Amino acid sequence: MIAIDLGSNTIRIVKWDCKTNEKIAEFEKIIKTADKLIQTKVISDEAIERIIQAINEAKEKIDFNDKIVAVATEALRLANNANEVIKKVKEATGVEFRVITPEEEATFTTIAVENCLNKCGYDAKEFFLVDIGGGSTELILKHKDTILSQSYKIGIVTFTQKYKTPDAIKFAVKKEVAKFKDFIDLAFNTYRKPKIFTASSGTPTSIAALKKGMNYKTYDPKRINGTIVTPEDLDYWLEKLMKMEMKKREELVGVGRGDLIVSGIMIFREIFKITKYKECVVCDDGVREGVAISACKEA
Repeated sequence: MIAIDLGSNTIRIVKWDCKTNEKIAEFEKIIKTADKLIQTKVISDEAIERIIQAINEAKEKIDFNDKIVAVATEALRLANNANEVIKKVKEATGVEFRVITPEEEATFTTIAVENCLNKCGYDAKEFFLVDIGGGSTELILKHKDTILSQSYKIGIVTFTQKYKTPDAIKFAVKKEVAKFKDFIDLAFNTYRKPKIFTASSGTPTSIAALKKGMNYKTYDPKRINGTIVTPEDLDYWLEKLMKMEMKKREELVGVGRGDLIVSGIMIFREIFKITKYKECVVCDDGVREGVAISACKEA
């Protein structure tokens, strides 16, 4: 089956084998769905065209003659023209998106990351998960069969476009991410602090890739799952990336991500400080894999 995750910055598509619980093929492209959304409250015509082009490009690489489940997250939750976007994309590609709630997004991400951690040899009954997206950040605590989650409208696209300069972003991150502490304290006091801290989404996976000597073109998701990232890694790469010209930075993390990675690292670093974890297990798997696994179970 085909699962599609339309994020605020990236569209991620996977073809999944329900029998083996494995990926057959995958596609990912930066499309900046949320570009200028913070100012205009709508998904731009240019962004809609990028979505359509990305899906058509994926069709050339992946056989779409299968069941398709397509979901959209924070950008379309915020956009005043979400219905129009869904209609235009369906007319142009045949793919119909459903806007999911933050709770559904958290559930799908949890399912995917649990699957990833189990495959990496971890006991994934309990973990604390961070998903730093383009338009929002999800904090999730999994305790056995319970999922406790909170979504914050703090994302790397909307944040970067709102605050412009690295100094302004740094100040804003400290102020805004401090709001995470109430949920984190509640979750850890209610269910105890899990031993495993894990993260999915572009910022953690980019740092994991850089740590392993990969760049955007040589990125291999199979090598990412299970990679350990520390606060020291974040400090090192933030300093290194900030000293680079934008062209060089984008060679490492992807065109369109050069400015966003700075916001992402700053957000990720503050979460480390609040939680006092020393390391984080990174998983490339996210919403699209969770959607695929869930759809396979329902089939």
